[in-house]
Amino acid sequence: MFPPTRIRSCLPVINPLFKQRLRPHRPFRQTSSFNQTKQTQLQKTKWMNLRSIITRWVPLGSVMYVGWCYIRATINYEVSKVEIRFYEMFPFRITSRLWGKIAACELPTSLRGFVYGTYVRLFNVNLSEAAITDLSYYKSLSAFFTRSLRDGVRIISAAPCVSPCDGVVLNCGPANTDKIEQVKGVTYSLEEFLGKNTWSKNTDSDYYGNLLTNKDNILHQCIIYLAPGDYHRFHSPTDWTIAFRRHFSGKLLSVNPWLARLIPGLFTMNERAVYIGNWKYGFFSMTAVGATNVGSIEIYADPDLRTNTKGRRNRVNEAELGSIQVNKGDLFGQFNMGSTIILLFEAPKDYKFDIKAGDRVLVGQAFMEAIKYHER
Repeated sequence: MFPPTRIRSCLPVINPLFKQRLRPHRPFRQTSSFNQTKQTQLQKTKWMNLRSIITRWVPLGSVMYVGWCYIRATINYEVSKVEIRFYEMFPFRITSRLWGKIAACELPTSLRGFVYGTYVRLFNVNLSEAAITDLSYYKSLSAFFTRSLRDGVRIISAAPCVSPCDGVVLNCGPANTDKIEQVKGVTYSLEEFLGKNTWSKNTDSDYYGNLLTNKDNILHQCIIYLAPGDYHRFHSPTDWTIAFRRHFSGKLLSVNPWLARLIPGLFTMNERAVYIGNWKYGFFSMTAVGATNVGSIEIYADPDLRTNTKGRRNRVNEAELGSIQVNKGDLFGQFNMGSTIILLFEAPKDYKFDIKAGDRVLVGQAFMEAIKYHER
């Protein structure tokens, strides 16, 4: 009475237990060995193309190499030149620029508490010292990194020279020769670090002696490492006059203390902004050293400075700043993420630091007690 096609179409309605519609018969098709071989080749090449190398192998190799360097640092093993060259080949400048753009992106208000709170717990940030403790106030990670402190949290000592930043002292003491210790047993070249002396009128053929105003004095240095959880702004360490700036567009290698023990001349390789002037004893310099993910160094009195820009790594830019007077404790600049401040200054031979390598210092903390200074 009813054609078979009509009955087949009515089955889902007639029988509610029938859940699947009848499907036309599909004959079995055996795939050829050629197609299987082609699919296998595609799967193999998927791990060897340029995109896979960048997204899979480069990050994996970076993690393995940094881990290997950390292991070697714990056993005081000297890194070979080949390993250093291999480490320098990683595109840290590109990744630092990408990180800077990500950190500058505005976060939704609902996510700020979670993101910044996680950062506070990971890096032990003392949020109670911040001028604004409400995490929802900071629009981006970059704004949170460069947060200001409450008034009165840091007291500026009466000593002639104080700490410009919060951090850990990597090395401090007299610098008697052209080879200066960046950490114990590892040195860097003074001339490579500061560059050619074009700011001084001295005619001494010796580079070290050409820096000194008084030949009875010597150079002293202090290297302070800022960790990611530290206060990221830095201040003037003394009353001095800035006359010259030299910007080296170098690499952006990590300046972590354990890596600084492995790579001689690390600070001469990295991007840095060197500010040179004079204080009461003569020559004084303050250098902000860039590092991985710290491509942006901002100096408030020098708005023309641009760091981690595209171009050749060995560029050197100079600027005559005239005579910029800076007072002790004044805000000087800021890092996006942690990095390193290096002070090199002229002082009498009996100038002694009251701090040592490994000590933690805060902004305004005296390098030499004011009482001892006045008794000299």
